[in-house]
Amino acid sequence: MQQRMTPAIALAALDQARKTSVGIFRHGTLEVEVFQPVSIDRQTPHRRDELCMVISGKGYFVCGDTRQPFGPGELLFVPAGTPHHFEDFSKDFSAWVMYYGPSGGEAA
Repeated sequence: MQQRMTPAIALAALDQARKTSVGIFRHGTLEVEVFQPVSIDRQTPHRRDELCMVISGKGYFVCGDTRQPFGPGELLFVPAGTPHHFEDFSKDFSAWVMYYGPSGGEAA
């Protein structure tokens, strides 16, 4: 597993896999993926806490009952089990997604 990853390398791996997300790093409970949905974000709630860092693009992030605009460089947190998705995002939207901690999430 590489210790250094760039968006260009990660997005090339995603393109080669022909998927909307691909795992690129794992250490302990930490799992890092690169994510690039096409047209519609069909993700479902995750069992672990999640951090999402926007690489490029803009749109709206829906987390629970909240809908907010997002743009490049933003860091978004999603507690385990919370419904969330991206809406009305630009074609160049991509993000790093990091899952960590135990199933059910960490205590606040």
